Amino acid sequence: MPSFHHDGLDLAYIDEGEGDPVLLIHGFASSMRVNWVSPGWVKTLREAGYRVVALDNRGHGQSQKSYEPEDYRPARMAADAAALLDHLGIARAHLMGYSMGARVCAFTALLHPDKVATLVFGGLGIGMVEGVGDWDPIADALLADDPAAIPDARGRMFRAFADQTGSDRKALAACIATSRDLVTEADAARIAQPTLVAVGTTDDIAGSPDLLAGLMPNAEAFAIEGRDHMLSVGDRTFKKRVLAFLSAHPLNG
Repeated sequence: MPSFHHDGLDLAYIDEGEGDPVLLIHGFASSMRVNWVSPGWVKTLREAGYRVVALDNRGHGQSQKSYEPEDYRPARMAADAAALLDHLGIARAHLMGYSMGARVCAFTALLHPDKVATLVFGGLGIGMVEGVGDWDPIADALLADDPAAIPDARGRMFRAFADQTGSDRKALAACIATSRDLVTEADAARIAQPTLVAVGTTDDIAGSPDLLAGLMPNAEAFAIEGRDHMLSVGDRTFKKRVLAFLSAHPLNG
């Protein structure tokens, strides 16, 4: 898998297909393989005529790990996304992120707006602005010696996910400490690109997609029926809605 060097770290990526570029940014404790390849997003987008670019965020997948929490601020990960586009000679792209990746997409739009044509926020609604609850127990769960002794349900879920994906749990614990910087209401109002906010109807993490879309000047919400935070990402109706959204907003339209 190819990689590029940015901000002191080697970051893995894929670049497949031809057409308008779509940059995919995965969620916390995941990877481009888990979020985008295995659920069929890369195949779906390529078959629809898009050039698909995705990266393993710092600390995740095959990218280099850091154990310094400050390395995982969303602004730092947004700079990685912008640097990957520069590395590939891509001036502007559609950006799609899931959960933490949606937050990174928002920061990319705020800090590098000329590079962002449209946005898809999956798995993160008003929680982007209001927060997504107490995630300190997740850091404790990631570092626990005995996963069976983890008392917090959400902590157990993310520990099991991290173990399932073979993640570096120490890197993830550093990431969760600082990667939840909020987007203010004023900043949300500055994101002018066409945006789709998609959240599962049984997702108890993301917060309302309608409330977030309502803060933004050019956003629309989509409910992923009957899906929770973990299952929304590969949902068939979500894919169909994203393809319709991208088709309605061509890169040079």
